[in-house]
Amino acid sequence: MICRACLRAGGLRAAAVTARAEASSRQGAQIILQTTRTRSLFSTASIPRTRSPIASSLLSRVQPSHRRIPPSSQRPYSAPAAAPPTAPEKPGFLSEGEAQVWDLLLAEFAPTELVVQDISGGCGSMYGIEISSERFRGLNMLKQQRLVNSVLGDLLKGWHGVQLKTRVP
Repeated sequence: MICRACLRAGGLRAAAVTARAEASSRQGAQIILQTTRTRSLFSTASIPRTRSPIASSLLSRVQPSHRRIPPSSQRPYSAPAAAPPTAPEKPGFLSEGEAQVWDLLLAEFAPTELVVQDISGGCGSMYGIEISSERFRGLNMLKQQRLVNSVLGDLLKGWHGVQLKTRVP
């Protein structure tokens, strides 16, 4: 609980800070912000009405205006809906084997994200694949990966291994 003397001192302190803010244009915004914070601690209902006319006029400049913004200029609270995901573009640096895997997966799954890498050192015996597709929604990880393996079919038989990461966007 704050006594009346502290409340009066708070009101006068806000007036003094406001006067300093007008004198210093560089630091004006920070001081007015501090004054506004001080003002919010000492609401007008709790400050006695026996202020000097100078303090009242200075404090009235500090009080925030509560104007209503017309509906046409209000900002929406949510972001606009995102555009539907598009198919990723095929990178130009893919090897022949990587490009073949890319084309098969792109045609079958219409992925939102797709990464194909030859991780065998260039011989094409092991690939790392990361794919994100809506077709995986509702399927557990094992079913997602079996679906990818079935699409790759005969290519998988000639590989040493595959590192597969599947996701739902």
